[in-house]
Amino acid sequence: MDRLPVSVIIVNYNAGQFLAACIQSALPQAAEVLVVDNASSDLSLELCAQCFPEEPKLKIIRNAANLGFAAACNIGAAQAREPYLLFLNPDCILSAGSLQRMVQVLETAPEAGMVGGLLINENGMEQAGGRRAVPTPWRSFVRAFGLYRFSTYWPKLFLDFHLHKHALPDDTLEVEAISGALMLVRREAIEDVGLWDEGYFLHCEDLDWCMRFRNKGWKILFVPDAPVVHYKGTCSRSRPVFVEWHKHKGMMRFYRKFFQHKYPGVVMWLVALGVWLRFGAVAAFYSARRAGRWLRLRRE
Repeated sequence: MDRLPVSVIIVNYNAGQFLAACIQSALPQAAEVLVVDNASSDLSLELCAQCFPEEPKLKIIRNAANLGFAAACNIGAAQAREPYLLFLNPDCILSAGSLQRMVQVLETAPEAGMVGGLLINENGMEQAGGRRAVPTPWRSFVRAFGLYRFSTYWPKLFLDFHLHKHALPDDTLEVEAISGALMLVRREAIEDVGLWDEGYFLHCEDLDWCMRFRNKGWKILFVPDAPVVHYKGTCSRSRPVFVEWHKHKGMMRFYRKFFQHKYPGVVMWLVALGVWLRFGAVAAFYSARRAGRWLRLRRE
C-alpha cells in the first residue's frame, strides 16, 4: 500500500497494550504517526518502544502533565507535516484500506472539511457516536426522556441524535457530527476554522469542532465503507467519576457556547439542572459500586 499523505495523531493516556496495536494498524497506511502522551502512568509507552524500536515514522511527544484531549490534539497538529490529519483514539484499530478510502472521499469532495469512518464494536456492530446529529438542548431532552420513540411518527420533532440505529447508507453521507475517536481532517479547513477548543478537557470538544466547521461552511461526511474497530472506554475505566465530571462540564460549555443565545434563560437553566442531576446520579452509581467492591475485598 502506498503511504498516504496523512499525519496520524494519537492522544494517549494509559491505553496499555491497545496503543501499540493502534500504531501497528496506522503505520503501514500513513506517512507519519505522532503519539501525544498525557503523562501516562502505565506501561503503554514502554510497550511501544519495544514494539517499534527506531521506527522513523513514529514520533512520541511526552507532556509533563495531563493537559486534556483538545490541548494534546493541538500539540500533535502543530508538529504534523501532512495535508491531512487523522485524529485517532489509541483504542481504535484501522482496518486495511479504511484510511485510503477516507482520503479518497476528502480528495473528491473539496467542500468537505472532515470525514469519519464506520466505528464498530468487536462483534462488528456499529457503535453509537460515529455518525450523529448535534445534541441540541431539545434533542437532549428527547433522548433523556425516551421521546425518540415517537420519531417514527414525527421524525423531525423527535429525532434521536444517535444515528447508528438507522440503516447504513449505501454511499458517503453528510452528517452534522462525527466522533473525535476517528476524524480525518483537511489542514486547509483547520487553518480556516481554528484548532480544537482547549476550554474542554475531555468530551464534547469534537462536537464543538463539528459545529465550528459547519458554521464556516465546511461539510462533514460519514464514510460507511471505512470500518474501524473501537474498544470504547479503554482509557476511562480506571477513573469513571473523573471522566464523567469532565464529560458533564463539557456538555455545559457546549450548550452555553452554541445555544445560550437561541433558547430562553429558563430553558438553559433546566438544561443545566438536568446535566448536573445526571452527573450526580452517575457519580453515585460508580461510588456505590466501588464501595461494594471494597466491602467484598474486606470480607475476603
